[in-house]
Amino acid sequence: MSRQANWYFDYVSPYAYLQLECFHRLPADVDVTIKPVLFAGLLGYWDNMGPAEIPAKRRQTYRYCHWQAHKRGIPFKAPPRHPFNPLAVLRLSLALGSDIDAVRAIFRHIWGDGKDGQDPESLQPLAAALGIDDLSAAISDPAVKDQLRANTDEATARGVFGIPTFEIEGELFWGDDVTDMMLEFLDNPNLFQEGDLARLTDMPIAAARKESRL
Repeated sequence: MSRQANWYFDYVSPYAYLQLECFHRLPADVDVTIKPVLFAGLLGYWDNMGPAEIPAKRRQTYRYCHWQAHKRGIPFKAPPRHPFNPLAVLRLSLALGSDIDAVRAIFRHIWGDGKDGQDPESLQPLAAALGIDDLSAAISDPAVKDQLRANTDEATARGVFGIPTFEIEGELFWGDDVTDMMLEFLDNPNLFQEGDLARLTDMPIAAARKESRL
C-alpha cells in the first residue's frame, strides 16, 4: 500500500529545485502529489519576509545553493534576474496537470540552464516543448488561476509557511536541508513521539517580540 505525501513548491526557490533533483531518494512506496503554490501568498499570510528580501540572506542563498548543487553533481545556473514573478510558470505547471516531469523540466529551465523565469520569449519555447502551443491562453485559464489560489489556501490552512515543504501524515518538513529528517520519519513514523523530539513539539514560549516591525 502506498504512502501519501504532498509537496508544496514555487519555482522562485532554488531550494525547491535542489530537493526535486533528490526525489530519487524517496522510498518507492511514497506517492507524491505535486502542489504548485505562490510563495508570496504564504509570506503575506504569515507576515513574513522571503530570503531574497533580506540582502545578506539573498546573497548567501545564491552562494549556498550553487555550492550545494556542485557538491551533489546537480547542474546549477541562477537565472538572469531574481526574484522573478513565478505566476506564469506556476500556472503552466497546473495547465500541464502538475506532471512531475513537466515540473522538473521547468525547474531545470530556470535553475539548471539559467534561463529567465518570467519573460514570455524565454517561456514560450519551453511551453511548446511541453505540449502547450499557446502559453498565454493556457496560463489565463480561470480554472488554472483558481487552482493555484486553492493550492496556496490549502497550504496555509495546513500550516505551510515556506517552500519547499513536504506534508506527510500531518507533519511538515520545510526545506531541502530537512530531507534527511523526513526520510528518517518515513522509516520511523514514531520519530517525533520519542524522547526530546516529543517534548519539543509543545515547547512553552517564555518571551515574544512585538508583532509590528515599526
